[in-house]
Amino acid sequence: MRIPKISEPVLYQAYGTPGGEYKSVPRAAIVTQVGENGVVGLAILNPTGIFFNVAVPYGEIPTPGHWNYPSE
Repeated sequence: MRIPKISEPVLYQAYGTPGGEYKSVPRAAIVTQVGENGVVGLAILNPTGIFFNVAVPYGEIPTPGHWNYPSE
């Protein structure tokens, strides 16, 4: 995994709801801080607003609650 940089665009995989009313979908996000072991802070862009999370782990594949790089 390459080290992310502040202001870099990435994808955040939203959780969705347990009953399936809302699916786990990717959301655009911007890296706001870089921690250790692939953990980053993100500004997550949702259709209804911006959500900030300061400790999001990296996921090699799309995993709810994790971030990854957009595919080329």
